[in-house]
Amino acid sequence: MTELYVALQRLLPQFLLGRVVHRLARVRTPWFKDLCIRGFTRLFPVNLAEAAHPVPSGYATFNAFFTRALQPGARPQDPDPDAITCPADGRVQQAGTLDDGRLLQAKGMTYTAAELLGDADSAAPFRDGWFLTVYLAPQDYHRVHAPRAGTLTDMLYVPGARLSVNESTAAAVPGLFARNERLVCQFASPDGPFAMVLVGALNVASISTTWAGEVLPCEPRRLRRWHYAGHAGITVGRGDEIGCFNLGSTVILLLPPGFAPADGGLAPGQPLRVGQRVAVRQ
Repeated sequence: MTELYVALQRLLPQFLLGRVVHRLARVRTPWFKDLCIRGFTRLFPVNLAEAAHPVPSGYATFNAFFTRALQPGARPQDPDPDAITCPADGRVQQAGTLDDGRLLQAKGMTYTAAELLGDADSAAPFRDGWFLTVYLAPQDYHRVHAPRAGTLTDMLYVPGARLSVNESTAAAVPGLFARNERLVCQFASPDGPFAMVLVGALNVASISTTWAGEVLPCEPRRLRRWHYAGHAGITVGRGDEIGCFNLGSTVILLLPPGFAPADGGLAPGQPLRVGQRVAVRQ
């Protein structure tokens, strides 16, 4: 059954579907956007009590609702200033130590940090480091936050497919996260670099960052790199917003050696929230 599901995804016009979703999500006609928002909240268990504005009247488009801010204080950061905190709401897909530069995708299936990040040089600092893969379901809060303080050094757009990133697809498609379209954001910090990878997926119509605005969709669809090192510098504090998805997808955090999971580890399927402690320095 899973093989058929994956085959059907490959047959879909993934990028045409993304353009249609992108346009429909930005329709400002009140009755249409209200219909979309109400239908979505009936289909998925969205926590409307956390939304910063009334639903649906407080949102001009479905996209504005989907990428909504939360009420102040809804996602407090862990009180330990040295803790690495979760960058997104969702569930643990995988987490653990990189094995000679390889990340676990699913049982018996791995891929390399070099494939994920787009080149071997970028992957070298994470060879024996630690990673966390967070899957964002449609009902989740879809803004992404910095897990620690740092300075942006590079951003890389890597073209690829837009296959679903849910558990069943991840277990069936080798190297899924390194095959899909993605945005790689690399940061420097006083005690080592870290990387955030925002992975595109089926129906993901756009990915935005706070410093560059909407980056996906990217035309033409070719490798593109932005260098920020040596400029005035784009700095983020722990917990600062760095971007958002429309619609849901996956965030992968890479840390260098010297970090370990907090509170006894993270299990696949475990729910996570922005600001929750996920790793500590050893």
